[in-house]
Amino acid sequence: QEQLVESGGGSVEAGGSLRLSCAASGFSSRRYCMGWFRQAVGQKRELLAVSHAGDGKIWYPDAMKGQFGISHDNAKNTLYLQKSGLTPADTATYICAAGYSDYGAFCHALKYNFWGQGTQVTVSS
Repeated sequence: QEQLVESGGGSVEAGGSLRLSCAASGFSSRRYCMGWFRQAVGQKRELLAVSHAGDGKIWYPDAMKGQFGISHDNAKNTLYLQKSGLTPADTATYICAAGYSDYGAFCHALKYNFWGQGTQVTVSS
């Protein structure tokens, strides 16, 4: 019954900002990781950031450090993704994912098995 729904995508001019939401529902406990990914046309999927719903641990891949910011609102069961200074290279489908894990320390290596449908972000020059 686990479900993830992304929102906040759309068109934005270069230099603008992005703020996406991923609402989670149906999870049986707080012991799960949530992550943001993106995939541009013709490119492989990239991991942007992960967090744990229970212990609040956050992890960014080295290539994404300083670029993206995430925050988790436990009351709303929602994970947010933010980025400023967008460029056309940020055009992609942004996808939220989740998977059960006892601790946030494992989120970066977790095989995510629940996925949202994605939300498209298009950055124009």
